[in-house]
Amino acid sequence: MQEKKAQLIAIVGAAGVVDDPQVDESFLLDHEARLSMEPHFLVRPGNVEEVQEIVQWANQTLTPLVPVSSGGPHLRGDSLPTAPESVLVDLSGMKQILKIDRRNRLALIQPGVTYSQLQPELQKEGLRVVTPLLPRANKSVIASLLEREPVMSPKYQWNLLEPLRSLEIVWGNGDKLYSGSGVFRGEKEEDWQKGMVPLLGSGPGQLDFYKFVSAARGSMGIVTWASVKCEVYSESRKLFFVPAEKLDDLIDFTYQLLKFRFGDELFILNNTGLAYVLGGTAEEIESLKNVLPAWTVIVGITGGQILAREKISAQENDIQDTARQFELKLMSEIRDCHSAELLEILLKPSREPYWKLRYKGGAQEIFFLTTLDRTPGYVDTMFTAASRHQYPAEDIGIYLQPVHQGTGCHCEFILPFRRANGHESGRLQDLFSNAALSLFRQGAYFSRPYGTWADMVYNADAGTLMAMQKVKDIFDPNHVMNPGKLCF
Repeated sequence: MQEKKAQLIAIVGAAGVVDDPQVDESFLLDHEARLSMEPHFLVRPGNVEEVQEIVQWANQTLTPLVPVSSGGPHLRGDSLPTAPESVLVDLSGMKQILKIDRRNRLALIQPGVTYSQLQPELQKEGLRVVTPLLPRANKSVIASLLEREPVMSPKYQWNLLEPLRSLEIVWGNGDKLYSGSGVFRGEKEEDWQKGMVPLLGSGPGQLDFYKFVSAARGSMGIVTWASVKCEVYSESRKLFFVPAEKLDDLIDFTYQLLKFRFGDELFILNNTGLAYVLGGTAEEIESLKNVLPAWTVIVGITGGQILAREKISAQENDIQDTARQFELKLMSEIRDCHSAELLEILLKPSREPYWKLRYKGGAQEIFFLTTLDRTPGYVDTMFTAASRHQYPAEDIGIYLQPVHQGTGCHCEFILPFRRANGHESGRLQDLFSNAALSLFRQGAYFSRPYGTWADMVYNADAGTLMAMQKVKDIFDPNHVMNPGKLCF
């Protein structure tokens, strides 16, 4: 061990190596009793050259590496070592915003850049990046986008990796590659003036290399730099609610908004999910659950920079007319919630504690891709499973997010629980496993298979399993990158 430590110190310096880092509760906030192993070292590289040297060293010594770029809490186990003598590669110190380009609406960032760091800097340049629903303040932007966390603005999402574009990737074999048009790093200002900028995500050539590291959980390589497409920031914004007592009453209405590209933010929450977003304490959440509508479409309108008021007024009228066609109402206030209050919350990362953990201190998520019209059936399945396992259905937060311009839908169930209560944790573990299997058999597409989902997904598709293992052998022949994850 001392020899390995000396070799790591030679790469990053003594300050960049930590002996016996403890995997604390911030890595274990979901319910699963995973077979985890304490890492032997934590190493903090400061640039891509050091990352490349660390990966090459790992291949020479056959040492497992676990990349980590976000701060805790870690909810899904992808940053948890599951192989002996692992080394955590902490990328949070690589947090430079390398370039913000207003003309091309592009930001170049390192993996340690968080949403709370990036958004204010973009705003100074009149830009913003579309975000997931209330990301953690210390969540790495690159990690979030690589994991395909759904963003709140489906009309700007041209594929599931949007707004991620070009990447700098250090593969598991130690080679470095620029995906897309990343070879145009814009090292000189005249390059930007000539349009030699990393705007494209796909490529080089006929392969979309950035898809190999997408949702790979650090098992293919390490991304050390990325370009992210931004949108124009506008001070002129409005948010509206369209409530209903049944989810089925909102499906066709939401499809109509997607068809005409109405609204910027567009998603659906049940009363419990909206209470989790709005409430600051367990008591507030409990009170809100009882008064909010059963289901609510949240739709936001951004004015832009030209004729902002006119644009907002026109879209508001169009959405109002659409709502009337479906016998629904467009509202700026629902009971104890005003739209301006919710808009202020949505435009920033989550307050502390993280919004999914405020009610009971722990939470598990079941999420997958489907189409919006099939979500009522999945909701029924989830409630049936909850009843079977004596879990209170009124505690299940439901978040439905149209993705890829409405061609698909992210369906998420949030299941809070008290981690200190062993009986409750065990009951939730049974519910989680059985509900996920029932949803999978019903047709739910678990495109990001964490934990026990991996076996469920890959055992059902031998062809994909073989193809992924061949790709793994190409880019990480010694299997040093985050072993034990996915099907590796």
